[in-house]
Order: sequence, then C-alpha cells, then structure tokens
Amino acid sequence: MNNKIVGAVFLSLAASIWGAMYVVVKVVVEVVPPLELVWMRYVIAVMTLAMIGFCMKQSWRIAKKDWLIIFLVGLFGNTISIVTQEMGTMLSTAQMGAILTSTTPAFMVLFARLILKEKITVKKCLSIILATIGVGMIVGSGQIDVTQKLGGFYLLLAALTWAFMSVLTKKVPTQYSQIVITTYSSVVAVILLTPVVLPRLNHLDLSSVLQPEISGGLLYLGMISTAGGFFLWNKGLQLMNASSGGLFFFFQPIVGTFLGWLLLGETIGASFWIGTILIFSGVFIVIKDE
Repeated sequence: MNNKIVGAVFLSLAASIWGAMYVVVKVVVEVVPPLELVWMRYVIAVMTLAMIGFCMKQSWRIAKKDWLIIFLVGLFGNTISIVTQEMGTMLSTAQMGAILTSTTPAFMVLFARLILKEKITVKKCLSIILATIGVGMIVGSGQIDVTQKLGGFYLLLAALTWAFMSVLTKKVPTQYSQIVITTYSSVVAVILLTPVVLPRLNHLDLSSVLQPEISGGLLYLGMISTAGGFFLWNKGLQLMNASSGGLFFFFQPIVGTFLGWLLLGETIGASFWIGTILIFSGVFIVIKDE
C-alpha cells in the first residue's frame, strides 16, 4: 500500500471520528460548557498521547528552530480553531456550522499555494466544487437567521485557522514522531486555555459530570476525537499534498449526518445520498490526481 492510499485512509478516519464527535458533543455540552469542554478534551488527550509515547519509547527532543512551528500549530489549530468552532456552534445553527466548516478545504488550497507553493490544478478545483455542492445538499436549504452573524464569524474563523494549521503541519520536519508533535501542540492549547478555564471549573456540577454518559463522552472526545483524530489528520497530511488532503474533511458532515439519523432520530432524504456520492466523487478525483 503506497503512501497516498495510507494518507487517504488516515484522513478519512480522522474526519469520520470528528463527524461522530458532534453526536457526543450534543450530549456532553448540556452539562459541560464549550470552553471547559475544550480544555478537558485536551487534558485527557495530552495524558493519553504522553502514555502512548512513553510506552513506544518515542524521542521527545525537538530542535530549537522547530519549536515555533509547533507552537503555531497548537495556537491556530488546537486552540483558536477549536474554541471558535465551539462558540460558533453555540451561537448559530448546526446548518450554518456545516456550511461554513465546509470552506476549510478551499482555504487549504489557498494556503498550500501561498505557503507550500503547491499548484492549483483544474482537478483540485473540480473536486472542491463537487464536494462543496455535496455538502450543501446534505445540509439542506433551510433558512439561516441573519441575526446570528457573530456565530457565523466564529465558524468562518474556525475554518480559516484550521486550514492554516493543516498547511503549517506540512512544515514540521518528518523525522519527528506525529505522537510527539500532536502531544506538544495539545500542550500548547492546555497552557493557553488554563488561565481562562480554571476559575470557571468551580461552577461545574461534579455529580453530573461523573454520570456515565457524560464522563464516557469526555473520554471519547479526549482520547478518540482529540488525541486519535489529530494524530491521524496530521499523519495523513504528511503523506499527501495539503491541498488534496483537505478534501477528506468533507467526510465529517457525511458521518455526522448519518449518525444523527441513526442515533438521534434526525431525518435524511435522497439529497443526503446524492450529496455523499458527489463528495466521494470529489475525493476520488483528487486521489487519482496525486
């Protein structure tokens, strides 16, 4: 199996994990507010990744010249993008979130051109157009309340910073373990969020947090969605062009919509399946173009 296929598998798994994440967040956020939830996710993720790294006897040394890029990955991707995504979702609608998040691959193509000098090919443009149309069909054509502009701004900022982080990941030297890089970038998020979150933790209802569905959801979000998802995404991007890898982000709304139908009783129609076919078509085009 060549690097292109392995990278595609990693990116697909990461996006699928994040699609399932929204079902879990809907349950957990009823008890744990968004900012505290993000902080807890990263604390759990750091402990998980550190244990795996030590068990695998990974080297934790990073050259001084490479610390800045790791800090920027943690700042833009692990901190700003995730926090603004949670805040935007809280202030707007799920539909707006899905629409604006789907701009991430387009931003990745732009940043890959500016930072990595990757070519913008006709096939890449076609694949983004097909996948974006597919997402639009899955999300639906419901009305978006224009009064929710602040939430929309946060979601657009989340998409922009996530795309920037994903391209920056390609600048991290490949000799470093992705477990180590993901751990350090997650530590950046914990350090930046701790001063804001600590004073707010006293307001949490501990008995509610310890309920099996809430504590289990936190473990999933920290261990699987954050630690596992970030590792798979960063590793997959190392094996593919950044602009091409961004297309796999479109698997997120497919999985999220399907699980919403399966587990939460949300309805899906023919537009979901047509949209899914368009997204897969866009991904297939970009894989052949690699």
